[in-house]
Amino acid sequence: MLEVDDAQKRIVSAVQPLASENVPLDQTVRRILAKHVAAPISLPSFDNSAMDGYAVHAVDVQTAAAATPVSLKCIGAVPAGQAIETAVNRGTCVRLFTGSALPDGANAVVMQEETRIANGMIEVFSSVKPWENVRLAGEDIKAGIVVGEQGEPVTAARLALFGALGIAELPVIRRPIVGVIGTGNELVTTGQPGPGQIYESNRLCLASLITQIGADVRVFALVRDSLGETRAALQAAFEVCDAVVTTGGVSVGEHDVVKPAFQAIGGTCEFWKIAVKPGKPFMFGRWREKLLFGLPGNPVSAFVTCLVLVRPALLKLQGAKNLWLPAHPGILAEEFANQGDRIHFIRANVDPKGMVCSAGLQASHALGSLANANALLAMPPETIWPAGRTVEVLRWEF
Repeated sequence: MLEVDDAQKRIVSAVQPLASENVPLDQTVRRILAKHVAAPISLPSFDNSAMDGYAVHAVDVQTAAAATPVSLKCIGAVPAGQAIETAVNRGTCVRLFTGSALPDGANAVVMQEETRIANGMIEVFSSVKPWENVRLAGEDIKAGIVVGEQGEPVTAARLALFGALGIAELPVIRRPIVGVIGTGNELVTTGQPGPGQIYESNRLCLASLITQIGADVRVFALVRDSLGETRAALQAAFEVCDAVVTTGGVSVGEHDVVKPAFQAIGGTCEFWKIAVKPGKPFMFGRWREKLLFGLPGNPVSAFVTCLVLVRPALLKLQGAKNLWLPAHPGILAEEFANQGDRIHFIRANVDPKGMVCSAGLQASHALGSLANANALLAMPPETIWPAGRTVEVLRWEF
């Protein structure tokens, strides 16, 4: 059996990013940049006011105080989105609003709250320093600098920056199309389960996870434990998908037919079985340039192996430079033990203060504890961690 680290390395090394495409900005959230993106303009693109007030020469108001206000002549106003050609000379000022362009000649803005109108003049009763309350051109972003690196995701915050820079489209890696196939005679989706049958939920769960990773998911119909049906399902999925994720049918029983069905369509099994709990019966293979991930049928096993082994591959297909689950320190609120001989990805719950508790029953079929979990602990075999220990916490969503 392969160790988890070795399996991750072998999978990632077998994956190459897909082709890039130019996509309208409003369709790029969570997509991965295919190239560096440079700022076409500076931000701000012109000197402007940080607040409502008056553009002044700072030297004119250096002695201004409540008891000794300085009077200035207002020679105009500049609403946001407009400009004024008149320059601010000594002894004058211009009314500004937040975002208004700073007129020529001015080098500071006095807050409106530090002024009053008296006898047709603007009385200023607070001094300002040169360039105080002014947003200087280029102080945030200078034209030409890299504002998005190849391999980084387009976040909501980056969208705001790109939009402010006037960028209309971005070069991103094509979203992989990923098929999800559930197998098993015992599975039903509707109606009343018969003797020994259960409702199937793995496809719904995996489709949600894979969508979060950024792929375009295609969910296929359930497949019975039949070599012919499984072979046909895999063939159909690979015709339209870049990768296929199956769940169930990869263990050692006589009804586990995913591996022989995959080989029957010309697929190559790169490895099978991982030294991990839950998720030991995991298969990775290749069909031409496309990928197969054979996940176990137990729901928690499928969930964990999708996060730990499938997620990095799908991110690399999209050109991402960060492939691994986000991690942060946590403090154990109770003792944890792994008495087995495989690394155990334990379902845990981390509170807002970083305290870590078990999410409940750790059996591979136990969905209740999975639903209560918001983190995984990668616990080495034959290990005991005492309460109070600081550990690495793996997260998949916040």
